[in-house]
Amino acid sequence: MATNHNTIPDVEKDHAGSGSVNGGYNGYDLHHDHHDEDTALRRLRTAGSISITPELFEKIYLSPKNRVSNNIRSTFGNPTPLALCGFLLSLTPLSNVLLGWQGAGGLGAAEVGAYYFFGGLLMILGGLLEFVLGNTFPFVVFGSFGAFWFTFGATLTPTFNASIAYDPTNPAASSANPTFASTFAFFHVYMGVLCFVYMIVALRTNIVFVGIFLTLTCAFGCLSAYFFEIGQGHVNLQLQHAAGGLCFVTCLLGWYLFFVQLLAAVDFPLNLPVGDLSRFIRGASERVKAE
Repeated sequence: MATNHNTIPDVEKDHAGSGSVNGGYNGYDLHHDHHDEDTALRRLRTAGSISITPELFEKIYLSPKNRVSNNIRSTFGNPTPLALCGFLLSLTPLSNVLLGWQGAGGLGAAEVGAYYFFGGLLMILGGLLEFVLGNTFPFVVFGSFGAFWFTFGATLTPTFNASIAYDPTNPAASSANPTFASTFAFFHVYMGVLCFVYMIVALRTNIVFVGIFLTLTCAFGCLSAYFFEIGQGHVNLQLQHAAGGLCFVTCLLGWYLFFVQLLAAVDFPLNLPVGDLSRFIRGASERVKAE
């Protein structure tokens, strides 16, 4: 039996939209609190390509649905889990380091390779793929955090002379130099501002995304205060541990979201909620249609 493609929305990554059963289309919502697993396999073109409405696309991918030629979103897979993997494999070890577990320290300099190749490379790659798919907000988020991890890794790399420049006679102690610490603190201040902006925008998505950006905003605030304290000649381990604890909460939320997305990608028969918030804050286009 021929399929009427006019009644089925464009295929969009790893999520399915919600449609009308009586109208001939019963959407499959992979990522929110309710979906019909029984219709999943009939909607699948590949393990990672499922129909989605523009409304659900905006809820899940933090970006309005854009017109993309050649049905490109049905050709490529969902890059979001890849970028999340890079983020988590960088931030989770760093959070443990900030907490001082098992005697770890030194801002995780031993993890600098993970900062470059997991945090930087994978997040930049994921951001570029989001750009190809026309997803502006995920592209900006992943791209900016990929740049953050490259920056953080470069700061800890002696070749870049970032911290050593403040104390060339004692490279081992240069990271604790007051001038370096006070200067480095401003980078974390504005990363906190950036995460706060992301948190406001994420209010159109779900609780997990909001929680990630909320805890990151607070974590960067604690890190900024920690470096400013060093600049004043004090080492406040409570601020460092607070930043590590907040980052660890961020990682727990991120691992949960990563798990949910991979379950959805393979149509696993387990539906985990993420706390849809879009019903509470309607989009501007929805308001116009309602009027």
